[in-house]
Amino acid sequence: MVATKRRFDPNLQKVRVNDGGTPRRVYVCTRCLKAGKVTKAA
Repeated sequence: MVATKRRFDPNLQKVRVNDGGTPRRVYVCTRCLKAGKVTKAA
């Protein structure tokens, strides 16, 4: 039995994202950024 229940939280970063043409700051996990699911705004 594990003494404490360990939680694996996502690695969230605040990133500027183009949302319908307008850039806004959103919390995005680093896995999504690396996989190319989310594109950063320039």
